[in-house]
Amino acid sequence: MQFNIQSDSSTNSSLLIIPILGTNPEAVLKEKLAGFTVNPSLFSGKKDTSYQLEIDGRLILLIGLGDKPDVASIEKSFRRVLSKNKDLVETSATIDFSDDFSTELIESALVGFQLGAYSIGFFKQKKEGQKDFSNLEINVISSSQGIDKTCDRAAKIAAAKIEGFKLVDLPPNVVTPEYLANWAVEQGAEHGFTVTIFDEEKAKSEGLDAFLAVARGSAKAPKFIIMEYRNPEAKSHVGLVGKGVTFDTGGLNIKTQGMVYMKSDMGGAAAVLAATQLIAALKLPINLTAIVPAVENSVDKDAYLPSQVIGSHAGLSIEVIDTDAEGRLILADGLSYLVKNYQVDQLIDLATLTGSSVGTFGYECGALFSNSDAISNSLREAGMQSGEKVWPLPMWESYRSEMDSEIADIKNYHGKPIAGAITAAKFLEAFIHEHPSWAHLDIAGVAFGDSEFTKTKSGTAFGVQLLLKFIENQL
Repeated sequence: MQFNIQSDSSTNSSLLIIPILGTNPEAVLKEKLAGFTVNPSLFSGKKDTSYQLEIDGRLILLIGLGDKPDVASIEKSFRRVLSKNKDLVETSATIDFSDDFSTELIESALVGFQLGAYSIGFFKQKKEGQKDFSNLEINVISSSQGIDKTCDRAAKIAAAKIEGFKLVDLPPNVVTPEYLANWAVEQGAEHGFTVTIFDEEKAKSEGLDAFLAVARGSAKAPKFIIMEYRNPEAKSHVGLVGKGVTFDTGGLNIKTQGMVYMKSDMGGAAAVLAATQLIAALKLPINLTAIVPAVENSVDKDAYLPSQVIGSHAGLSIEVIDTDAEGRLILADGLSYLVKNYQVDQLIDLATLTGSSVGTFGYECGALFSNSDAISNSLREAGMQSGEKVWPLPMWESYRSEMDSEIADIKNYHGKPIAGAITAAKFLEAFIHEHPSWAHLDIAGVAFGDSEFTKTKSGTAFGVQLLLKFIENQL
């Protein structure tokens, strides 16, 4: 898509979109419609409402956003335009923002509009006359200062989120560990960050034994992906780790339900990969090192066994209680490797880790665990601002004993139907080498789910805008 900045709505685009905040709809409509009026009983600017009309042969779409819209609701409202009103749009569209719209709200609207073009029908045969919005011209009318910059940011945010969608939505015969590695290399070349890929042999020489144990049951080779973005004006160094299980059968503790959705078990990796792309594209003045341990957790004669004791990069021995608690094993090696080899100021991991987090928060927010009030509060605030909410759960030391093993230094699962998300976080904490500013985000309930934009569960790119807001709040 291409943005054009306009001074008025005279451009002959096929569709004029006028978003209305509920604070003063009558006055805005009177100004934007050049004297035409709309009966308030038909449209009053209430949230999640819309109204179509035609004036002098031109289609006009009014979008109601309510009195106090947040960025997430505005993004969703604008995503509906192309997702649900494709017939209204031809080669161009004009969006006319009133003076009530802040830069932040305009950015969210433009991001959402672009997301509306996304479809998960990757393998469907193309129908005759099917619309392709890749070359759509979007004319933007706004008195906001720096609207050019806003449009550029919106384009880059939308591009990153769409990549986040695709990485989760594509099937596991496409998104393999090798696919993620190649994706990182291609994005690094385009956006200016370096990428190092450890194959199985290199991972073994680096002592990534827990990571390799999970990969043993799959014919798809594991890839340990390291991305490094550096900025000469950086004053801080952020470390990210994303769980990259491209498909999770559960291993020998095979899943008995819901396996069809397990292509989404790399939602944490998708967030980290897409966020790295976005941070580099925006040239943010930070240093970033991001690691994605990418594996498939499958079953064959070489699969790792329940009761087996395995090693780890941190030197801790791990008793495997459940092979379906595999995500924490690859994260353990990712966290340890990052801390031991890079001097990061803040350390954050994202993972679709436990059903327990879903049981606690449902599909409303991610679970937040941290050993630092400062980073916890910053992430929580960024979540509220971005609409990608996270909320803290306790990390009390009394939970640590649940992970004690008689035969090894630690076990990977406590085997009880209680406090699953918390004990998983305590397991990960054992591998951060006492890093003082670490946060773990369990995003199992929010990385993949039902949506009004698809008939099946789909990716959300949860974490991309959360991480962007978290980082930008510190600049």
